[in-house]
Amino acid sequence: MPRPLWAGAISFGLVTIPVKIVSATEDHDVHFHRVHLADMGRVRTRKVCELDDQVVSQDEIGKGYEVSTGETVTVTDEELEEMPLPTAKAIEIVAFVDAGSIDPVRISDSYYLAADGQVAAKPYTLLRKALERSSKVAVAKFAWHGRERLGLLRIREGAIVLHSMKWPDEVRNPQELAPRAVEVGEEEIEQALQLADRMTIEDLAGFHDEYRQALEDIIAAKSEGKPLPSPAGGEEKGEVVDLMAALNASVKAAKDSRGEDGEDATVHEMRPAKKADGRTAPGKKKAASSRTAAAKKTTARSSSAKKATGKKTAAKKRSAS
Repeated sequence: MPRPLWAGAISFGLVTIPVKIVSATEDHDVHFHRVHLADMGRVRTRKVCELDDQVVSQDEIGKGYEVSTGETVTVTDEELEEMPLPTAKAIEIVAFVDAGSIDPVRISDSYYLAADGQVAAKPYTLLRKALERSSKVAVAKFAWHGRERLGLLRIREGAIVLHSMKWPDEVRNPQELAPRAVEVGEEEIEQALQLADRMTIEDLAGFHDEYRQALEDIIAAKSEGKPLPSPAGGEEKGEVVDLMAALNASVKAAKDSRGEDGEDATVHEMRPAKKADGRTAPGKKKAASSRTAAAKKTTARSSSAKKATGKKTAAKKRSAS
């Protein structure tokens, strides 16, 4: 079991459930050290007091809040722990709401709540079953890392999960980022829905971090003195100028990738898209080849006609002589 990050209790009316907070996720990122390239020595961050330029130890560092210019008030960890706050050592459930009413933007980090001891087993199970049988989630308040937070309790595979949430005033208004009003046809919406339907999957278990894998391959190659992996060649894409054509082509591609018959997909011909250097985009080579073949046939017919005319003229000259 991972190391507990916090110990306290869930307060559910008059019911108290001793719990421990355990991180619900793991960090699989590749972490680099800062090194001096000349000799590979580690470069570390030193904590220096700006008044006397002396390096200070962690024991000498505390929390300070600047109330005005030149005036700083220190606050100790003990003072924070003894604040007269009901959520200081408890996750206090304050309401229940429909699960679908929670804006995902407000959800932050996720943690598992583990029952702390046998005495917590029955009330923990009671709360879990109550949440499982309803379509609601519990909204809670708790204090952690020097501030009071808003949380969300729900059930995942038999365990109670605590999602840390943003307060309403911490979420920015997105209206200023919305694009200007444009007209979108019903046919385009239907094609977008069809594409979404074709791309629907049951779960995300098959996805993995390709960037981390590529980074690990580079590190392994360098440590073994081998050549670095060749960069993957991405497909060139021309400029999409026809939205319906792009949607139809995407639906057909989704069907083909699943081995489905794509004959019922209507694919409109896109107008030729030019790349920055003036060449025709790869998707338009077929049309260009057709025009070239037609031009060759015309040239061939013209050459044949000229040869026939030349033969007739020569014959007339011989008969006249």
